[in-house]
Amino acid sequence: MGKSMSFFKNFYNKIIRPNVWARPEMPITFRAEIMPGKSRVERTFRIKDVLGNGRVTLHGFVGEHRESEFEKMNFKREL
Repeated sequence: MGKSMSFFKNFYNKIIRPNVWARPEMPITFRAEIMPGKSRVERTFRIKDVLGNGRVTLHGFVGEHRESEFEKMNFKREL
């Protein structure tokens, strides 16, 4: 019975309530180590698409990028 409940909990967490770290049109900033010498404004881009593998494509920047390339989100920063 424990395995059955575990299956449904995992199913719920992955499918019904997935871990979403990015959404289209959301601004995102590359970590300073990845773009040394650039200001925060120069390192900030908008997300174009969120791919099924968890990576994102950006407006004005080529390639697929993963979450670890970006600064952690601070939703209170804008307040």
